[in-house]
Amino acid sequence: MTSLSDPEKSQATQQINSDEARRVVLASSIGTTVEFYDFTLYGLAAVLVFGDQFFPSSDPVVGQLLALATLAAGFLIRPIGGLFGGHFGDRIGRKRVLVWSFMIMGVATLMIAFLPTYSQIGILAPIILLVLRLLQGFAAG
Repeated sequence: MTSLSDPEKSQATQQINSDEARRVVLASSIGTTVEFYDFTLYGLAAVLVFGDQFFPSSDPVVGQLLALATLAAGFLIRPIGGLFGGHFGDRIGRKRVLVWSFMIMGVATLMIAFLPTYSQIGILAPIILLVLRLLQGFAAG
């Protein structure tokens, strides 16, 4: 039976840690890319579409600012999502929390895509948009 000497153990441990570190960096890079893609896409939609569709008013500037406020709401809720994600990540596992985060983000994004406009359901449209945006921000946190 052969055993590893101390330098060999150290090198094997270092190799495992190096491989694990690469996996963690790759996974977090992919997650960050998806998150910022979603936020960028929403910001573009808020500037081009959401002001007229969800916040019609006599002043188009007010509608545009309200649409951009929903973008800000997603950023403001992120720290709360981070607190919950960190807490439950430690309790039930980070992988499960990551999967739930992606699912919440995906479902909220899909629901925004199919959300009826102000002219179709009235004041419920911007309220639902805000709630879905808060869900996206929570999931991104």
